Amino acid sequence: MRTQNIHLAYFSATYTTQKIVRAVAQQLGGPIIEHDLTNTQLTEDILLTDKDLLIVGAPVYAGRIPSLTISSFNCFKGNNTPAIIIAVYGNREYDDALLELKDLTENNCFKPIAAAAFIAQHSIFPQVATQRPDENDLNKIEAFGQACAHLINDIQDLTNLPKLQVKGNYPYKEVGKVPLHPSGNDSCSQCLTCVDTCPTHAITKNNPRETDSDKCISCGRCIVVCPTQARNFYGVPYETVSQKFIQANSQRKEPEIFILSATL
Repeated sequence: MRTQNIHLAYFSATYTTQKIVRAVAQQLGGPIIEHDLTNTQLTEDILLTDKDLLIVGAPVYAGRIPSLTISSFNCFKGNNTPAIIIAVYGNREYDDALLELKDLTENNCFKPIAAAAFIAQHSIFPQVATQRPDENDLNKIEAFGQACAHLINDIQDLTNLPKLQVKGNYPYKEVGKVPLHPSGNDSCSQCLTCVDTCPTHAITKNNPRETDSDKCISCGRCIVVCPTQARNFYGVPYETVSQKFIQANSQRKEPEIFILSATL
């Protein structure tokens, strides 16, 4: 089949999911339309045809995709449209996130043909999976994109494709709240970059050094955009949890790929 448009839909607080989704899309050829949902809540449906392709990507937070993305992801409506789903996690485990993305796309009339769980530097504990995706990861991401391109070229009929099988369990892992939240220190220049880019509006212009713990999802956006490196996770509770987390999750994990047979 020939793809008319490649739609990228993603949430990417630290820009890593964006990087990975773009790298996959570059292997496919064809016009690319990006939908960055990190700071955007869609309210109107986006209709795709069976000649389009959707690549959907999300980071994994406590084993699930960010709940604030679901309403926007549900605005993408397929019509027997092929989809590639990507979860990005910080070397602990992706639990039910990939399954959740698969169900979400299928429920909106997409046909998932491939899925992948890639590793990135942890957004709360950066000593875990530091500087990932690294060169080895990027090679695997590129190879995944190429395999998807070959599969799409070989598919003649989307109607009778078997269901893609991915890891995950029902019921999904219960959504938990992370008790650790970033804040600003004395280096804060009150430039308000964090205020303008926080996906959950958990930082106010009146006091940009503080964070509303009820709204914060610990995504790390404020940390990566801060021009003075003032924002980070601080305090004894963080240091205590950090040491335990690093010890438990320091062993390198590799990407996991799920793809339909290219002989279809």
